[in-house]
Amino acid sequence: MPDFQAVSRATHASLRWRRYSSYAFAAGDAIAPLVAQELPRAAVALPIAFIASEERFLPVAVQGLAPGRNLFVAPDGRWLGGYVPAVYRGYPFALADTADGQQVLCFDAESGLLSDTKGEPFFDAEGAPAPPVREVIEFLSQVHANREATTQLCAVLQRHGLIQPWPARIQTESGEQAIEGLHRIDEAALNALSSEAFDELRHAGGLPLIYSQLLSMQHMPILGRLAQAHAMVAKPAAGGELDLEFLKQDGTIRFGNLDPS
Repeated sequence: MPDFQAVSRATHASLRWRRYSSYAFAAGDAIAPLVAQELPRAAVALPIAFIASEERFLPVAVQGLAPGRNLFVAPDGRWLGGYVPAVYRGYPFALADTADGQQVLCFDAESGLLSDTKGEPFFDAEGAPAPPVREVIEFLSQVHANREATTQLCAVLQRHGLIQPWPARIQTESGEQAIEGLHRIDEAALNALSSEAFDELRHAGGLPLIYSQLLSMQHMPILGRLAQAHAMVAKPAAGGELDLEFLKQDGTIRFGNLDPS
């Protein structure tokens, strides 16, 4: 389990950190939160849904068929999709809110990426955050700000009745499996919007979110095929190699000029 601790000069001035080379830290995430800014790129590679959280809806990447399993992480820690959600790209750092409303940079002490001698320093000679750490802070701050904007966009969609339950069912080698708790855009409600309501959505910036979710739904069958690939690897005679050829031949829409990173 992650153990995020506040980064401080008192604790970390003499320590170093290494960048992750494995996504094993994400292997237990059946869903990953997404922000609006990344949705057009995520939609090219991952199924996207909404989940309810405290009477609000938030967009997420659907990564597994059941809690506790991320099918996009290979047994050796490789990421198997064409896009990595932003929430993972700041690891092993994260921002946490303090009781007085401030934000503090934290580091996962259980990541195995903390070192006395190897990697990047946390602070420079003057005691300020070192340049790589400043870059991480800037990235995480951008994601945090966009998450607030994403919450507001989802509130607009919800106000217009555009989010409905999604009874998703995935075909696996053992038969159909339902994924509970997902929501999607209600296309009928979208098409029935008045011109004024549609203009409000457009001016709020909600259309990329809507169309990204709808486009991404074509990727749901990938989860069943990934589950089958993982099951085959788990068999004693499998040799430990995932057969991922279907990721190249799934017939999904590709956009060549989009940066997948």
